[in-house]
Amino acid sequence: MTETVVHPRVFTLAAALVLDSAGRALLVRKRGTDAFMQPGGKIEPGESALQCIVRELAEELTLTLDPADFGYLGRFEAPAANEPGWSVDCEVFTLVTDASVTVAAEIAEARWFDPAAQSFDVPIAPLTSEHVFPLHLAAR
Repeated sequence: MTETVVHPRVFTLAAALVLDSAGRALLVRKRGTDAFMQPGGKIEPGESALQCIVRELAEELTLTLDPADFGYLGRFEAPAANEPGWSVDCEVFTLVTDASVTVAAEIAEARWFDPAAQSFDVPIAPLTSEHVFPLHLAAR
């Protein structure tokens, strides 16, 4: 009898914890979804995670940034917020900016959140609620 090998369905991503000078975190919601998450996206072939996040923030939020503007938070795995049965393997970078953002590409909405809030009035992606916000708060 042969065993069936089930390969996990994983998105390999880069994302950013974008903070303003007041310490609020910018989260985005893609069109047709409910959960808010860090801006970012899939890493393209031949692209580093840092190159990906610079490209994604330009495409999604019209931010023109230099790779030197970012810090590194870590690499995390969590259930995908909007794709049942999938998970994300995500390298997360940090960025502090007070630049204005304009939603573009597949982004429907961008909102600022207090990472220290005990609850939110909208769904927050597991990557954000289980990893990014707690790690950020522990480092303050």
